[in-house]
Amino acid sequence: MSAVTVIMVIAVVAAFYMAWNIGANDVANAMGTSVGSGALTMMGAVVLAGIFEFAGATLVGTHVSETIRKGIVEVRFFQPESGLFGEMGPRILMLGMVSALLSAGIWLQIATMFGLPVSTTHSIVGAVIGFAVVAVGMEAVDWGTAGLIAVSWVLSPLFGGLLAAGMFLVVSRGVLRKDDPIAATRLLGPYLVGLVIFMLVLSFVYKALQSVLPDPPGWLVLLVAAASGVLAYLFSWVALRRSSPPPGRPLVYVEKVFGRIQVMTAAYVAFAHGANDVANAVGPLAAVIQVGTLGALPEAVPVPTWILALGAVGIVIGLATWGYKVIATVGSKITELTPTRGFSAEFGAATTVLVASRLGMPISTTHTLVGAVIGVGLARGIGALNMRIVGRIVNSWLVTLPAAASFSALLFIALRAIFT
Repeated sequence: MSAVTVIMVIAVVAAFYMAWNIGANDVANAMGTSVGSGALTMMGAVVLAGIFEFAGATLVGTHVSETIRKGIVEVRFFQPESGLFGEMGPRILMLGMVSALLSAGIWLQIATMFGLPVSTTHSIVGAVIGFAVVAVGMEAVDWGTAGLIAVSWVLSPLFGGLLAAGMFLVVSRGVLRKDDPIAATRLLGPYLVGLVIFMLVLSFVYKALQSVLPDPPGWLVLLVAAASGVLAYLFSWVALRRSSPPPGRPLVYVEKVFGRIQVMTAAYVAFAHGANDVANAVGPLAAVIQVGTLGALPEAVPVPTWILALGAVGIVIGLATWGYKVIATVGSKITELTPTRGFSAEFGAATTVLVASRLGMPISTTHTLVGAVIGVGLARGIGALNMRIVGRIVNSWLVTLPAAASFSALLFIALRAIFT
């Protein structure tokens, strides 16, 4: 077996390991709001995540994967004809991407052991930067692209928090504080169901059609999404009017209804997460496979479906086997969640992530969702937040990028000594 083949095999294993840790940490925090509020059981979260993570990864994940693969490292330094390493350039890049996958996976596993929801995007971007700086120097990194990504890490929790807080205030004032919460739920609930379905179908249909058609007509996308939203509205309108609320317990009825709506937003979050964060596992692997197969650094080659599927499967297994630690942190330790609060947090986070995915910006789902949970807590007052837990989470975010970069640099030095 040639050295290049061995590197490719290691890369596949490393990508699956990274995907497993994404499931244990990142998907766990994405599902934490649903499990913490009681809207989903752990088994229900695994099944739901399995379906929608896979769909989001395979149908929408390619575009963001290209950003991770090509947008951060200047590949011209690794070109066999004009790069710094001559014919060894492509192999150096392969080793760097393997180092990035392994180091990011190791850091995620450490964080998961302590139940800390850290950013997988932070981890993989820091790891890619770490090997590139050691291999070439500071000039190997496209700092403009890296800077834009860093800005998104700040903006994503802000926008996620604002959207979540806004949605919770709508629910609170439109339902929870009404004299007749049951009647208010029957009035507002169908609109919220229609909105969630509209936004999910809008993203899904646009991307699904884009994979089949070169330019899906905008009017068709809007028509399908609007029709789906209207049908969802009508279905929920009928269902709510046929439901029987428990006598004397209107808020129990309200939370039960929003628990069912939250299942839809959980699917929405899973689809958005699969679309955006599968890139963190499969982007570097795609680069390794392409370089190892073609022997050169291509300008742009679509990410193979089997690579996206590998990432999706690894993510779901990670959630099922080790996700409970981070679920406990996000679902119950930051602030107390109910279905109405969990719905608001998931809606704010998923909307932010899907917009970012559409723009090809690999933002942190963790930052966005934690920001959304904090936003819901702040909408109830600062006393509703566990600031000690929030502080621990923020500190882990600050450590993530330098830790992943350091691990990657050390692993790259070792692998380069073995394979070159």
